[in-house]
Amino acid sequence: MLRRAVALGAGAALLLAGCVAPKEQATVDPDAPPPAQEPTLGQEGDLEAFYAQDVVWEECGELECATVTAPLSWEDPEQGEITLALRRAVATGGEPLGSLVVNPGGPGGSGYDFVEQATSLFSDRLLEAYHVVGFDPRGVGRSSAVDCGPDEVVDAFLTADPPFESPQDLEDQRRMLREFGEACRESTGALLEHVDTGSAARDMDLIRAVLGEDQLDYAGFSYGTYLGARYAELFPENVGRFLLDAAMDPSVTLDELVVGQAIGFENALTAYVEDCQAARGCPLSGGVESGKQQIAALMDRIQRQPLDTATGDELNATLAFYGIVVTLYDDDFWYLLTAALDEAIRENSGSILLELANAYLGRTTEGTYESNMMIAFQAINCIDHTSPERTFEEIQALADEVAQEAPTFGRDFAAGAGCEAWPVPPRGERGPIEAAGAAPILVVGTTGDPATPYEWSVALAEQLESGVLLTWEGEGHAAYGRSNDCVLDAVDDYLVDGLVPEDGLVC
Repeated sequence: MLRRAVALGAGAALLLAGCVAPKEQATVDPDAPPPAQEPTLGQEGDLEAFYAQDVVWEECGELECATVTAPLSWEDPEQGEITLALRRAVATGGEPLGSLVVNPGGPGGSGYDFVEQATSLFSDRLLEAYHVVGFDPRGVGRSSAVDCGPDEVVDAFLTADPPFESPQDLEDQRRMLREFGEACRESTGALLEHVDTGSAARDMDLIRAVLGEDQLDYAGFSYGTYLGARYAELFPENVGRFLLDAAMDPSVTLDELVVGQAIGFENALTAYVEDCQAARGCPLSGGVESGKQQIAALMDRIQRQPLDTATGDELNATLAFYGIVVTLYDDDFWYLLTAALDEAIRENSGSILLELANAYLGRTTEGTYESNMMIAFQAINCIDHTSPERTFEEIQALADEVAQEAPTFGRDFAAGAGCEAWPVPPRGERGPIEAAGAAPILVVGTTGDPATPYEWSVALAEQLESGVLLTWEGEGHAAYGRSNDCVLDAVDDYLVDGLVPEDGLVC
């Protein structure tokens, strides 16, 4: 997902979506306790008790739910424990291979909730072969979670539209972020300092062990590809069959991430305008550049004067931005953007854009939130990224540079405070991930992906010692479950039969 203005300006988006020998098949009793595991990397000493715990599944509607405990701090387990919430769709086939752990993206996305979506997103062949297990990473949802206080405090922060026209505006934004971060620290406690992706990757190895799996089979999407890559870096010998779809490049700097995502959404907007103007009823006149300029002019107008909506709420520029970009994740949603722009341009109403923004944020019409997804996104991104403290003039220069490549949205991605005022310092440095010694890892990239540009998938596949790249020539975010039979068959052959596709296959 991405955030505008006060919060981190970019990040991965949340989804709404040679050969190796096949893994030996075995009959798995979903109610049987996991077998005892021999200690492996990260299990020695005080951690052994965590790895030896049993997981007890209970009926949870049509699915099954469980909880396990993990150390608050993997470096110092005596600091306390956290709870991880798991959910499982039992394999529909008679002889399942084992468990496929999944993560839908974010950071902040609920793997617990994603299991239900996976039963319709994944192929029947995959659902027959695996128990699909989702979990809420530390800081997220039903697991021990980030909390930033009452919804009105969260809403004021997430929907703020502060100006950025002077050094004082920058200081005001930093103060807003610092105060919000302190509210999160007060409500969350020590957990706020331990929601980094490296710790979540160690949690995944714990989950592997309590599920009774010698190796982790995994499907990660968007941010989930970074989580999976970090796991492979920490536990290469425990990597089973790994699908990393819509990859993040772990080596990019925060500036490079901002530029890459800004260009990605600009390209997606260009593709949308071309499609819109080729059909009847498009509210954007003239050529593609003229159409994009009309969208930019609309955003400028909303910045000066928010639009009225049917609910009586105002649509400010931050909410309008969310309402537009959420439709660019999938070309199946482009018709919604056409309707929203038509209403905004011709009727001077922001009702549809507000509905789209609320869907993006998980926000109700009353300004309450259905999950902690957006604040978890903030907390995890700020602990994962180093954010340099720049002057107002330096940020303006960066915004001007990004706007050269992405004139419609570039400044929205780059202008504003980053994470430098967040009260928890970042943990570690990002860099290339090689995962030497890991089994083949399948990386899938979409050429028209706005949120995780295709170049990032190429880069991750090249960095990973065992990386294999599969390309889908299409539009939108991620490929598996929304592309074509070429991608579907290649992924299923890999995950189910262990057949690694040819490196560089294009679908």
